Amino acid sequence: MTHLLQPSRTLISFARRITVPSSPRWRRSPCCRMFSDSSSPSSSLSHTLTLPIQAGEPVHIVAAPGVSDSQFRSAIDSSLFKQWLKNLQSETGILSTGAGTLKRVLIQGVDMFGSRIGFLKFQADIFDKETGKKVPGIVFARGPAVAVLILLDSDGVTYAVLTEQARVPVGRFVLELPAGMLDDDKGDFVGTAVREVEEETGIQLNLEDMVDLTAFLDPSTGCRVIPSPGGCDEEIGIFLFRGNVDSEIIKQLQGKETGLQEHGELIKVRVVPYEKLWRATGDAKVLMAIGLYEMAKREGLLPLKSQPASSARR
Repeated sequence: MTHLLQPSRTLISFARRITVPSSPRWRRSPCCRMFSDSSSPSSSLSHTLTLPIQAGEPVHIVAAPGVSDSQFRSAIDSSLFKQWLKNLQSETGILSTGAGTLKRVLIQGVDMFGSRIGFLKFQADIFDKETGKKVPGIVFARGPAVAVLILLDSDGVTYAVLTEQARVPVGRFVLELPAGMLDDDKGDFVGTAVREVEEETGIQLNLEDMVDLTAFLDPSTGCRVIPSPGGCDEEIGIFLFRGNVDSEIIKQLQGKETGLQEHGELIKVRVVPYEKLWRATGDAKVLMAIGLYEMAKREGLLPLKSQPASSARR
């Protein structure tokens, strides 16, 4: 039987989960320093750096009004910004062919989660050398995340375990996969996935029972799904757990309240028959997970059987 953890006061907010697996390979030129730029009417904070991939063409970074000195420094030094620079210079990066040039970055917004950056918003001026036109470049950086498709077989029916929570940006309660942002610099997608399941549903799973559905993607994709590349850097690893439970577990899960109310979390567990899942929500994570799961199953890439009851523990 899949075990449920008792309601815990140690459930934590998703908003603290931010990281990137590694830092970009770039260095500041010896002359790079923070200084006042009296020629800029909009900001007194600016910085210059040189990317190895476009040596001789320095990148000017400036702060928009309202961004403090400490926020500006934190933004430039953050793993979010460094990972973005690394992506630009990667094998499939925008700057990799030499056809484009990054000239300027305007730091517009910095949201701190404690002592570190949570969300970062900036505008990047990248120009196509052939046409001289600027490539659209408004960026909301939040880093990598994970989501888990939990399928439980009970009395001949397969159920999906979702969370229902308040999502202020869309102004509604939304049915979603258990999900969250990475909270360390190790890029531990599977470990984060297991923790998210525990914190959002009360179910604790073994690491070895998780199947990385995004690992089946072509390596050129980075083996992550990208929900909104036109405006956000977020890359999501989607995992699968499938297990067998009795009907009592399904009843206990339905409507279970989780989350820290004192932190503004309003979360309930919802259980939906899998055959109805694709129509039950517009959550992109759910729909992407269904597509990956069904295609991987069709190609024979998944384990043949559901995990035994012992795969879940208290």
